[in-house]
Amino acid sequence: MPRDQLRPVIGVLALQGDVREHLEVLRDQGAQAVRVRRPEELAAVDGLVLPGGESTTMAKLADRFGLLEPLRAAVRGGLPAYGSCAGMILLADRLLDAPPGQPTIGGLDVTVRRNAFGRQVDSFESEIALDGVAGGPLHAVFIRAPWVEEAGADVEVLGRVVGGPADGRIVAVRQGSLVATSFHPELTGDRRVHALFVDIVRRTLAQRAGASAGNEEDNA
Repeated sequence: MPRDQLRPVIGVLALQGDVREHLEVLRDQGAQAVRVRRPEELAAVDGLVLPGGESTTMAKLADRFGLLEPLRAAVRGGLPAYGSCAGMILLADRLLDAPPGQPTIGGLDVTVRRNAFGRQVDSFESEIALDGVAGGPLHAVFIRAPWVEEAGADVEVLGRVVGGPADGRIVAVRQGSLVATSFHPELTGDRRVHALFVDIVRRTLAQRAGASAGNEEDNA
C-alpha cells in the first residue's frame, strides 16, 4: 500500500521517557503518531522518534522486548529517526562516560558524552541558533544532557552552545535522515525541530515513491 506522504506514520519509542509530549507535537505537525514497543509496530512506521529519558534503561528494555536488533536494522536501512537527549545517546556510534558495554542503536557517526552538562541539578535553559531552522534561536531545555564530543565528516553540525563554560559544544546534528539534539524541544512549545523532522520523513517517502515508480516503468 502506498504511504501517505502528507500524513506519515511516525512512531515514538515508548519504552521509557517523555513519550506523550512527542506524540502530541508530531500530531500537531500532521503526522500519524503512534507508540512503538514491538518489532511489528516498528515495521509499520515511516519515521521514529527516540525520546529523552534514561538511555541505559531504554537500551535494556529495547533488548528485552526484542527491539534492539530491529531498531539497528531499520536505521541502517534508511528509516528516518530523531533522537532528543537520551535519544541522541542511542543514535550515537560511540559513547563516552557510559557504563561498560552500554549498547546503542547507532547510525550517527558521532562520539557522544553522557551527562556532559552535569547532573539533574545542573539542568538549564538557553537560546540555541539552529542551522536549517528559520525564525531565530530556539529556547532549549537541557536536562542531564549529553553533547557531541566529535562528529564525523558526513555529519552536519546544526547547533552549538553560545557562551558560558560549555561555549562551542555541539548540541544538534544531522546525518542524512538522522537528526539528534541534546535538548528537549517537546517541552518548550517550539515545534520547529519536529517540523524539520516530519519534513525529512515526508521527503524520504517522496523519494522512495519516485524510485518505486521508476522501477515499475523500467519493468513495464
